[in-house]
Formats: sequence, structure tokens, C-alpha cells
Amino acid sequence: MKIEVLGTGCAKCKKLEEEVRNALAEMDVAAEVSKVEDIKKIMSYKVMMTPALVVNGKVKAAGKVLKRDEIKKIIQEEM
Repeated sequence: MKIEVLGTGCAKCKKLEEEVRNALAEMDVAAEVSKVEDIKKIMSYKVMMTPALVVNGKVKAAGKVLKRDEIKKIIQEEM
């Protein structure tokens, strides 16, 4: 599973990345997590608001920091 957190480095983007890593740890799920800060790459996903969560190439959320339970649900759906 490949998870990308899209954002330019703001506090909300960092919080989303932290919550994603915590959710994965709690679920004992291995995934490749990366932080995408390149604006051109972010725009390639047609995301207008950050932070955004991309799982396996699909944008799952944009413009808000998801709660850990919401992240877990998204991860389970993609397994």
C-alpha cells in the first residue's frame, strides 16, 4: 500500500502525516508513507486544498486533517 500526504509543509499537513503513521502503527499495517511537497505533483492530483490524503494513487480526502478513525477506515477499504 502506498500512502501520500500532499501539502507544502504547514502544521495541518504535518498533523495529517503524523495521524496516518499512528493509524498504521495501531492497525499493524505496513505501508509506504511519503510526504509530497512539490506543488506540481500536488496539482497533478487535481487537489486545490491541502492537506490531502492519497492512497494507492486515489485522492481520499482534501482540505482537512482527518481523524485517526477516519484514516483507519480508508486504509481498511484499500486493503
